[in-house]
Amino acid sequence: MTIRTMSRSDVPAVATLEREIYPEPWSARIFFDELAQSNRTYIVVVNDGEILGYGGVMLIEDDAHITTLAVVPGFRRMRLGTRILLALVEKALAGGARHLTLEVRATNTDAQKLYERFGFGPVGKRKGYYAGEDAIVMWALDVDADEYGGLLDEIRLSLGREAA
Repeated sequence: MTIRTMSRSDVPAVATLEREIYPEPWSARIFFDELAQSNRTYIVVVNDGEILGYGGVMLIEDDAHITTLAVVPGFRRMRLGTRILLALVEKALAGGARHLTLEVRATNTDAQKLYERFGFGPVGKRKGYYAGEDAIVMWALDVDADEYGGLLDEIRLSLGREAA
């Protein structure tokens, strides 16, 4: 299993997964447009040539916004979401991020727990953000601090990766 940068050739498969996972999916065009932006990074998790998950991050000054994170339903609870989020956070930090933010469906408690493990906390709500469903806005502050680096080291070790 490998995590690598998403390429334009991955977009058709990612867009197909997006339609299977989300009720209001991004189109292939949106992914192509996102890949063309210099302040965005998208990654995929690939196993035996099959994309099992993907995610993206957008860097604006010292804030990084997790734009999307998805894992194929049959491969959930295998820590792929943790691996994807860790890779996105590492990309954000390498780009100079000091703070991280995202929106998550109010009903998606599994994702909220994942984000909380990465130090995200709820700060507000966006009414009707997802086709009539509210989003919870979450932030992780001061991710460039040593304390946050320690949290990432713990996550890496839990995944069997050496601490950076």
